[in-house]
Amino acid sequence: MTAAPITTEQVWTALAAVPDPEIPVVSVTDMGMVRDVTVVEGRVTVTFTPTFSGCPALHVIRDSIGEAVRALGAAEVEVRSTLTPPWTTDWIQEDARERLRQYGIAPPSPTGDLSLISLDPEPTRCPRCGSFNVRMTGSFGPTLCKRLYVCDACREPFEGFKSV
Repeated sequence: MTAAPITTEQVWTALAAVPDPEIPVVSVTDMGMVRDVTVVEGRVTVTFTPTFSGCPALHVIRDSIGEAVRALGAAEVEVRSTLTPPWTTDWIQEDARERLRQYGIAPPSPTGDLSLISLDPEPTRCPRCGSFNVRMTGSFGPTLCKRLYVCDACREPFEGFKSV
């Protein structure tokens, strides 16, 4: 008895369970990193865009994607990374933004039509109490994609995603 062929939908479902290695409450699909999935005669190709070109978790993401697809029984798996178009925080799914907030990370503001990264931080709301009475304490957090803040209303420190 031969196994049923793997479908594109099955691959997308499997990828939705692959957590972002730095923020486990969201997946690589929640973050908008997976750009394309193709399935041709049992061969699966997944193309993803890392959040930053120098992302230290790039290899972990690539390996996790490959493992998730191989677990479906794919005969061959190719995981490609691309930097074009560059990832933007606008690709983060709405429900993932709320999970980021609940996790204690201020989600990014929409970038809209801006083509450049702004050096001035956008207004940031405390993910714990909702106040805009916050101050940035560090331009770079534990990862390049985040800044460090302290809320002057509730006095809690938190991380905030940079909008790119």
